[in-house]
Amino acid sequence: MVVVVCCMIMVTANVDTTSESILFASVVLPSTSSQTDAVLLAASIRDHAGLFAHAPIWFFVPEYGEQLSTAVKDKLDSLNVKLVPLEIDKKVLRFPLGHYPLIAAAAESLAQGTTDFLVWLGTNTIVLQEPGAFILPDDRNFGYRPVHHTNIGSPYDAPLDPFWRLVYQWCEVPEERIFPMVTHVDGQTVRPYFNAGCLVTRPEKGLLTAWRNTFLAIYRHRSFQEFYEDDERYAIFMHQAVLSGIILRIFALDEMHELPCEYNYPLHLHDEDSTPNRPTTLEECVTVRHEGFYRDAAWADSIPVRAPLKQWLTRHLPSP
Repeated sequence: MVVVVCCMIMVTANVDTTSESILFASVVLPSTSSQTDAVLLAASIRDHAGLFAHAPIWFFVPEYGEQLSTAVKDKLDSLNVKLVPLEIDKKVLRFPLGHYPLIAAAAESLAQGTTDFLVWLGTNTIVLQEPGAFILPDDRNFGYRPVHHTNIGSPYDAPLDPFWRLVYQWCEVPEERIFPMVTHVDGQTVRPYFNAGCLVTRPEKGLLTAWRNTFLAIYRHRSFQEFYEDDERYAIFMHQAVLSGIILRIFALDEMHELPCEYNYPLHLHDEDSTPNRPTTLEECVTVRHEGFYRDAAWADSIPVRAPLKQWLTRHLPSP
């Protein structure tokens, strides 16, 4: 079934349209944690991204009454971050991570003709080294990392379960495009299940727009409601399941590029990492994800990080 959905998303943008090889995009919400994460992400790009340290950064701001703090706006402005306001239907905002596909699609639309690669990152990302792998080979159109662990994923050696069968039907996934993928931390082999917080795509391919359109068409469909009611994880990760189906519909395997395991490393799952690639310290990673490590007052003693990076993190976190 071909799904085409038009939705009202108003974007007020004042963005530089100068062509760049890479453009970073993410979202910032008017919550303390999201604003803290956004400052860390932007500062880490400016300080650690090497050749890409001066690349454009666009942070999209859903508008629903609350505002970012003046201090955070000023800080992001000092880091040359463009804040792009969006109006999004409140029904979508109430669904777990429902804003993700909509904002990613808005970024893709605005990025058309301005960049070779759009790098979509979860706000809770920190860049620690120059992310050279974000420049994809000429014959590749999409860069990704697998999900951190299996969660609602479909084990490759098991029959396709009813949830994923529905996702594949709605997304029109060609059976021959399904391939084995190994999850990042628990090392399980699953059907393709892509992490939605670390994507590299060529804007003209329309991946993120297709993700938005299909998500909006099906996320509230009655056929999925029983899954949400049975296990809330199906609702929480619905955006990521739809993304996985759309990727398989749009790209053949030889168009995809799996980024190295040093990208999108989940700091919050470091203790659970059973793979041979488990880093000894964060400095071995290129980009990491986190779940608000700074909320633990003893974070400096509990995460595997050396003194210089520890000092950098402390400097960019809000004062207690």
